[in-house]
Amino acid sequence: MDSKSLTISHVATIVILGLLFLQAAECRKENIKDAVTYSAINCRKHSALLTDFGAVGDGKTLNTKAFKDAVDKLSQYASDGGAQLIVPPGNWLTGSFNLTSHFTLFLHKDAVILGSQDESDWPLLPALPSYGQGREAPGGRLSSLIFGTNLTDVVITGNNGTIDGQGALWWDKFKKGLLKVTRPYLVDIMYSNQIQISNLTFRNSPSWHIHPIYSSNITIQGLTILAPVTVPNTDGIDPDSCSQTRIEDCYIVSGDDCIAVKSGWDQHGIKFGMPTEHLVIRRLTCISPKSATVALGSEMSGGIRDVRVEDVTAINTESSIRIKTSVGRGAYVKDIYVRRLTLNTMKYVFWMTGAYGSHPGEGFDPKALPVIQNINYREVVAENVTMPAQLDGIANHPFKGICISNVSISLTEKPKKLLWNCTNVKGTTSNVTPKACDLLPEQQKPVDCAFPEDKLAIEGVKLTTCSA
Repeated sequence: MDSKSLTISHVATIVILGLLFLQAAECRKENIKDAVTYSAINCRKHSALLTDFGAVGDGKTLNTKAFKDAVDKLSQYASDGGAQLIVPPGNWLTGSFNLTSHFTLFLHKDAVILGSQDESDWPLLPALPSYGQGREAPGGRLSSLIFGTNLTDVVITGNNGTIDGQGALWWDKFKKGLLKVTRPYLVDIMYSNQIQISNLTFRNSPSWHIHPIYSSNITIQGLTILAPVTVPNTDGIDPDSCSQTRIEDCYIVSGDDCIAVKSGWDQHGIKFGMPTEHLVIRRLTCISPKSATVALGSEMSGGIRDVRVEDVTAINTESSIRIKTSVGRGAYVKDIYVRRLTLNTMKYVFWMTGAYGSHPGEGFDPKALPVIQNINYREVVAENVTMPAQLDGIANHPFKGICISNVSISLTEKPKKLLWNCTNVKGTTSNVTPKACDLLPEQQKPVDCAFPEDKLAIEGVKLTTCSA
């Protein structure tokens, strides 16, 4: 080859390499442009796609092994910056799988995780110690679709991807009495710390949707939770024996309580002795024609205290903040603070009962009486209401320290004749219409019921921007 040909060859090589470099650069820029950012308690150093582990998103192939293999592989990075598993667009059928610490499960906006309808894909777990038996049957309970125990720093989030429990089969079995164990939930996190569940849609759980239990420092944000309003026990979010929990900016449609605050059942909950405390709920929208916006109980035998609820909207819902308890529950519901409720089409605005019943067998102690005190509601506007209040304490053991202020209630065309039905309760009201019952007399001077001015520790947790 002469020198001229050699020169031309070198030039051609340089041009080709240059074009390849530019193409690679364009690819990198495209990847950066396509990257999705999200907010989380912690970002991760390592990342993998679910498809890297053989998953197939056709809605038919069972991907339980792929999820398990992915979590197992990524768990090795827990001490090296953590890892995230990205679920790409597709319909990913799976049975129950476990999470690990320092881990993020991220769902693309067009990703749908589908719960298997084969009961064998949901392992049987022992009963929770604070319940003593399954909540729906004396046997144990089936593992949730997404499960974790003894974890630290776990994030379940996405760009509004979907987790669908495909619950219709379970609902039918439950209705027909064909199940001998308690139905599974969609997410169940136990004995864990630093949990985030955010920016996802959950729908059609076999039973409860989100259930953190025996855990602390929990952030739940931006969830849409959808279940048929005719299906019972499809609670939205149930913090259970948890401390320092923040629930905000959620939209829930349910056949049961949109949020149910719990802490154990009768003698088992009393013995376990772990309260739910330091909980803030804000900017919630709830639709639940047969249940409550926020329920406190009925399983509250470890105690419930320091709950703050504000800026809540409920539409076509049975009640706003409901207290449910019973003889045999023991413990307490106290230091409850509620403000700025906007309600439309409600059966009740205020509802409390001390005779909810439902016990885990006959071993409960009839002398274990729950203490209900320091319950505060203020700044409530309600329209199209059938009955402002049904408040029933326990005979010779009244619910005390009830304060209701600055409440305006307009009635439906056919309200109950007795607007405020009160027994075994003590407290006061201020600027409430229609006028409350005699057991809650109007204060001579205007009063604002209490709401704490301090912030909970969980409210100070800052999220950082991460990418997937």
